This record gives sequence, C-alpha cells and structure tokens, in this order.
Amino acid sequence: MSAFLRSAVAVVSDYRATLGETPVWCQRTQSLLWVDIPNQRLLRYWPQKQTFQQRELPFLTSAALLTEKQGTFLLVTQNGLALYDYPAENITFLCEYPGVKGTRPNEAAIAPDGSVWFGTMDLQEDETIGGWYRYETGDDAPALMMDNVGTPNTLAWFEGKVWFADSMKKRFYSGNARKINPLKLSCFSSGDKTPDGSTLTEDGILLTACWGNGCLLRQQINQGELITLDTVKLPVTQPSCCTFGGEDMSQLFITSARTGLENPQEIEGALLQVQTATRGKEQSRFKL
Repeated sequence: MSAFLRSAVAVVSDYRATLGETPVWCQRTQSLLWVDIPNQRLLRYWPQKQTFQQRELPFLTSAALLTEKQGTFLLVTQNGLALYDYPAENITFLCEYPGVKGTRPNEAAIAPDGSVWFGTMDLQEDETIGGWYRYETGDDAPALMMDNVGTPNTLAWFEGKVWFADSMKKRFYSGNARKINPLKLSCFSSGDKTPDGSTLTEDGILLTACWGNGCLLRQQINQGELITLDTVKLPVTQPSCCTFGGEDMSQLFITSARTGLENPQEIEGALLQVQTATRGKEQSRFKL
C-alpha cells in the first residue's frame, strides 16, 4: 500500500456509471454528489449513513456544484447553466449553453471568487472545438476564456493561479486565477499519462485521475512549477476524477467509467473511497 493511503480502496454501492464524473463534497450535509454524464443521472452518497440516491435529469449534465444556498446546486448542462432545488426537484435556468454545435460540457468547478468555470468538448472526442468559459451571477452569458480546446479537465486554484488540463493533448496548464489568458500560460507535459479530473491536498499536491492508466498521478505545485512525485495504482482502468471529503476532509472519493471498454470488469464505473494520510480543502460555492 502507498504511504499516501491509510486504508484499502473500497467500492461504494453497486451502481456502475457509464461515465462517472465531477465528484463534489458538500461539507454542510456530509454528502458526495457526482454525475453519470451519458445516462443523465445525478448521484448522491452519505457515507455516515451509507445511503445512496440517484435521480434522473432531463438533459445531459456534466456537474452539480455547490452554491451559497444549502440544498440548491448549480447544474452545468447541455441546455445551459441552471439552479437545482434538490428537495423540491425544481430547475431554474440562468443562461443558455454557450458551446458550438457538436459539443457538450465537461469539467466544471467553482472558483475562489464564487464564479463557475467549465469546459466544453467535441461530442466525438476527435476535434479541438471545445473551450473554457467563466460565468458569474449577473452576467448575460458565459464568457469564453480559451478556444481550440480538446478535452478540458482538471480545475484547481493554488498559489494565485488556476491549474487545468487538456486530456487530448496530455498537457497541464497554469494561468491567471481570475481569467484564462491563452497567451500567458505555463505548460507542463503529463508524460505518458492522460490527465482527467483532479483535486488538491491542503499542502498543494495535485492528485489527478489518469484515464486509461488505472492510477492517480501525484504532483507537487511549488512556486509555479509542477513536480511529479509518484503514481498510486487503482483497481479501475478509467478513473475519471477525485475529491476529498469526510468530516476532516481526509477521505478521497474517486469516480470511474465503463465507456469504451470492450470487456469491462465488474468494478469498472464504480465510485471508490479510500482513507488518506493528508487532507483536502472545502470546495468553493457559487455566489448567487
């Protein structure tokens, strides 16, 4: 077992996602939210109660993110950005989807300033017709920050910078934490790994689920540099994203996917949970 892990990796529930993505920990309710993108499912898990819940959504959704209001989540969908009243199951749209035809939303997260950042990508995963967008309450529409994006993934803020990735190009980038300027980016190779979703430890270690590589990549962010430490092997082929949770933020939750696998093992697509030797930070909330 890696020194980073303090327990064996456990499988959460018997649900297997076609494409599980964007796990988000809600500290107020001690629950985890994530989505199964192609099946249009919103999934939720309460570890203390070992309770699992799933809901069908009326449109493709890549993320359900926290807002300032408990019980209200921000949905990033192919129809636009919307507020979801979880108890009442009501959906109120804020704006239309900004992406070009033939794309869908992918990675999304709330920035420290309370805005939402999200990426779009080619539905066929062939062309670089995606983009990165930013939206805050009061905007008429999301603002395009960067185009010519392949598969947008990873959103993390540290040392006054934003860190993100393009899985298609196998690259990490860092830039201005308020708004991406494509002309002023630092670029880092991920080597032979395909970076998908990431999370940060409280001391600035970027943990990235590596699609198709069956592992987490651990890299230290230090004064603008990205230093590779090691990898942590996982029991799934296509880990897609990860986030910290639990009362002390030391539990790591990892989503995975079955899509594209010819002979997927039973565990593929599962949500994984493991105790770690470190902790993450609480996630930011969308300002209403």
